[in-house]
Formats: sequence, structure tokens, C-alpha cells
Amino acid sequence: MEARLPARLEVSGLIRAVEAAGGHATVLAKGEADAGTILVVLCEKGSNSRLYERMPGLDGVRRWHLAKSHNAEKPQEFPDYLDRRRRQDSDLWIVELDIANGERFIGLSSNAT
Repeated sequence: MEARLPARLEVSGLIRAVEAAGGHATVLAKGEADAGTILVVLCEKGSNSRLYERMPGLDGVRRWHLAKSHNAEKPQEFPDYLDRRRRQDSDLWIVELDIANGERFIGLSSNAT
């Protein structure tokens, strides 16, 4: 089992890193300070939204996985999904990072899932 940073520190680090790189970051939902799950919405100039969630693998290591992408044909589906997840878990953090190739801030390349 890997050690975890408190959620509030991880979120704060993500925000500072994105802003230092010239992007914009916003906390859309503030969850439990220490052990809350973090969902990261990545977008570029407000479009092309992708939602990543870190989940444990069979080896016990938590890795980021693409959970949802914006579908231009069903634009309301993405925000509805975020709302549904937030209602299901009040400890959940949702952080939006608006910067090109945002996957690099969570340790992924832009084509990884």
C-alpha cells in the first residue's frame, strides 16, 4: 500500500503547478480534507473536457484512469455525470485544470488512459 498525501495538499499542489505553468485551476467541489477522493477535470480553454479518477489496481497501486470525456453530441452528459458523482460522495474533490496537455500534471501523457 502506498502512502497518500492529504487530499487538500494534493489539490493545492495541482493548482499551484498549473498556475505556475500559465494555466488556470479551480476547485469545483471541496471534499474531505485528508482522505477525500480527487477527480480531475482536464480541459483546454474551457473545451475538450476529460475526467480522470485515481483507482487502485490489482497490485494495490493507485493510477489515474480516464473516467469520462465530453461528448459534443450530448453536451449535458459530462456535467450531469459530475453532479451525480458529487451527490454519491460528499467527501469528493473535483478540480478543474484548464491548460494544454493537462495530463502531465497527473503523471500521464496526453494520450494515456
